[in-house]
Amino acid sequence: MSLPTPPSSNSDIDLHIRDERPDDIEAIAQLTQTAFADQPYSSHTEQFIIAALRKADQLTLSLVALKQGVLVGHVAVSPVSLSSGDTGWHGLGPISVAPSHQRQGIGSALMHAAIQRLQAMGSAGCVLLGEPAYYARFGFNALPALTLAGVPAEYFQTLSFSGEPPVAQVHYHDAFEATA
Repeated sequence: MSLPTPPSSNSDIDLHIRDERPDDIEAIAQLTQTAFADQPYSSHTEQFIIAALRKADQLTLSLVALKQGVLVGHVAVSPVSLSSGDTGWHGLGPISVAPSHQRQGIGSALMHAAIQRLQAMGSAGCVLLGEPAYYARFGFNALPALTLAGVPAEYFQTLSFSGEPPVAQVHYHDAFEATA
């Protein structure tokens, strides 16, 4: 799947989004580590989470963004479980963009691609942990119906693809407890 680069100062350079390939794995780990290195909210284990999800065969989607053949972005999507027993829900993240390529629409393009792919797969919905103002533009919002233990409610965001979400507590895969 190729998407044009969203309007930016570098709009003349095409952005290509595709599924990860085995030869991308090391670059994804390096990109993720670099992207989160200076983030105060980061556990600095995001690259290990992705590796643990991959090892457990729990990456529903692992999309990379390339500019001029260079990997500059990545998003991981994995299944989540709901205490209600409802199925078909996914968690988006980590999402990473190389610091030198941020604010060029790459993260937005990855978000749109992941959401489109989840909808095409028949996913019931998607959750993520992140900045409310940023993710609201993709349709995510905090809903009291779906919660994540230990997280401020306003930062746990939901996007339902099939009507009202169930009332449930969300559980991410054990990989999210990954450490070095």
